[in-house]
Amino acid sequence: MRTMILTALVVGALAGVGTSAEKSEKAKKPRLDLRAAPRMAFSPVNVLLTAELTGGEDVESLYCPEVEWDWDDGGRSVRESDCAPWAPGGSLERRFTAQHAFLGAGTYRVKVTMRKANHTVAVATATVDVRPGFGDMSN
Repeated sequence: MRTMILTALVVGALAGVGTSAEKSEKAKKPRLDLRAAPRMAFSPVNVLLTAELTGGEDVESLYCPEVEWDWDDGGRSVRESDCAPWAPGGSLERRFTAQHAFLGAGTYRVKVTMRKANHTVAVATATVDVRPGFGDMSN
């Protein structure tokens, strides 16, 4: 009886350690924010987008990601980095920028996706409102 109680306590303690470690890792994960400048303009317009990791700790799973931009106008851009191997205590690149020309009027939901080893690690979106302007290329 005493052995069964001791075994149950040890198993329960080990299960609790794994759970709190997983929660701790999730709590420390940075958040990806996306900003557009300008957010509203007349076409045609060049928009600068900035994706930024905020908060959290620098962890290997976010080091040297592939960054894909989906412009919501049929275009996509992908940036792949050539980075040195991860070293404990290393730091992450936390800001990613891209510029895109929107030629026609519309409301575009731009999406940025960070991937590491073909796994999505973070996604963010921003809306760009483009009104018809002189030289508008939309129908």
